[in-house]
Amino acid sequence: MVIGIDASNIRAGGGVTHLSELLNAASPEKHGFHSILIFAPQSTLDTIFSKPWIINKNSPDISKGIFYRIYWQRFVLARLVKEAGCHILFVPGGVDVSGFNPVVTMSQNLLPFDWQQIFRYGFSIFTFKLILLRFVQSKTFRKSTGVIFLTNYARNEVQQVVKKLSGKIAIIPHGIDSRFMMPPRKQLGIECYAIQKPFTIIYVSTIDLYKNQVNVAEAVAKLRNEGLPVELNLVGSARYSAMTKLKDCLNRLDPDGEFIKYIGHVVFSELHNYYAKADLMIFASSCENMPNILLEGMAAGLPIICSNRGPMPEILGDSGLYFDPENIDEISYTMRGMVNSITMRTTMSEAAYQKSKKFSWSNCADLTFNFLSSVCGKNNSGN
Repeated sequence: MVIGIDASNIRAGGGVTHLSELLNAASPEKHGFHSILIFAPQSTLDTIFSKPWIINKNSPDISKGIFYRIYWQRFVLARLVKEAGCHILFVPGGVDVSGFNPVVTMSQNLLPFDWQQIFRYGFSIFTFKLILLRFVQSKTFRKSTGVIFLTNYARNEVQQVVKKLSGKIAIIPHGIDSRFMMPPRKQLGIECYAIQKPFTIIYVSTIDLYKNQVNVAEAVAKLRNEGLPVELNLVGSARYSAMTKLKDCLNRLDPDGEFIKYIGHVVFSELHNYYAKADLMIFASSCENMPNILLEGMAAGLPIICSNRGPMPEILGDSGLYFDPENIDEISYTMRGMVNSITMRTTMSEAAYQKSKKFSWSNCADLTFNFLSSVCGKNNSGN
């Protein structure tokens, strides 16, 4: 059998990481597939390891604007997939207008299904885009032969909006790159740190409104004002509107950048080095499908304090402390408790590290291709 993959709208971030790691760990022949045809922008294709069974395809229309891409998906893709003899189309980006059958799609972005977070962006082009995605992805999921969700939480949230799904459903979490795996370090008392050698808290995530970096900065400033020698490192690219608010906050709390540092974008291949230098990880997002960043912090052997929203408790379990990400006092209270307790940091970091071991890209790949094979089998038997 042959798989076609429409990755035309996968261009950056977790979607690219998922696709490249999935294919690098895959053994499609075990599941009856002898070749995979990938339609993607050249920048995405460049991240994929060369394999004898991978056939890369790039079209000028994929790399042009969104309207060219929609036209290509609607009127060109199905013909190319049929001409290549594909038995199934896999659409990890979650939007399919090709009309090809069978098709398996993925839900990787929960933001379009959360009205509360959508309204944070006010009357804007991005708000319109999220609403449009909500409509298009809902329609895609309803008609798909199979849908892959990353967590049970994501499945439940999407189904509340979409209502009935006609195809098969699978829950397949992402994996973790082995370079993030670092056994927990020995925890030191807060008295071992000083202003010149601070206790480092890391928050890795795109600077965005629903990621609540402003609230985290406020919470860290409260601890610093209490005399705790803590430092916050913010790592990630930024959405303009959110970065403007963050800059205003930092200019008020720490104008000289003494204890709140915005590192900016870090290439994925170097990200593990930043976790290795940290003492504590915080993750304060209000909306997630499955946060790879949380998995990375767990694998890096860090004690973690985490948002109580979304799928975070499903992933981290009892291996971290939780807070309401929109309550500054609760964030600082939780942070203070973890920073001041060697025992808690030791226990939590070890538990999170052990829990992270069940997430692997090889397992993700096996489950994904097994599901694709089962959907192919069901479709063929139905014919």
